[in-house]
Amino acid sequence: MTETLTTTSTGQNAAIGPGRLVLVVGPSGAGKDTLLGLARAACADDGNVVFPRRAITREASVSEENDEVSLGTFQEALSRGEYAMHWEAHGHCYALSRAINDEIRAGRTVVANVSRTVIGAMRCAYAEVVVVSITAPPDVLAERLAMRRRSSDGKLEARLGRTVEDEAAAPDVTIVNTGSAEYHARQLVRVIKDEKWND
Repeated sequence: MTETLTTTSTGQNAAIGPGRLVLVVGPSGAGKDTLLGLARAACADDGNVVFPRRAITREASVSEENDEVSLGTFQEALSRGEYAMHWEAHGHCYALSRAINDEIRAGRTVVANVSRTVIGAMRCAYAEVVVVSITAPPDVLAERLAMRRRSSDGKLEARLGRTVEDEAAAPDVTIVNTGSAEYHARQLVRVIKDEKWND
């Protein structure tokens, strides 16, 4: 199953900078929300790192930093040009506010959990984009999804079989999240802060 993407034009020719846009991607069950939560806590005192909340048209879980909105509210905001990017997956709509552009223009680092389908467009729209793929072996993904079982998740087989055919979606960094969450969150923080790491 593939995801569909719609991007919102920035209305400008120049890529948005000088700040960085760190896009966290990966399959369902990889543990993105867990690592992002730990990274957010680790960066809480750093005013140059921003973790924006996504707007979503499904029920938000306690592990996510999302704002649940109705489809009508989402579409109204979209028509007003309030989103920097938006996409659809499994019948639900997701978006990030255009406010992230101001943060990046101010030189800050914006960190967001997004669909892999937005990467190509975001690499064109922003001056510095870093893509972090968080993943795990298929059996681990299946086990985590089976344990989670949000009612809005859709069929397990569809989530595990989702693919995105886009060379621009290739990650800059891959974190195989099979060890301790704290360890892998530290890896993510080093990427967010543009620090080097070897494992």
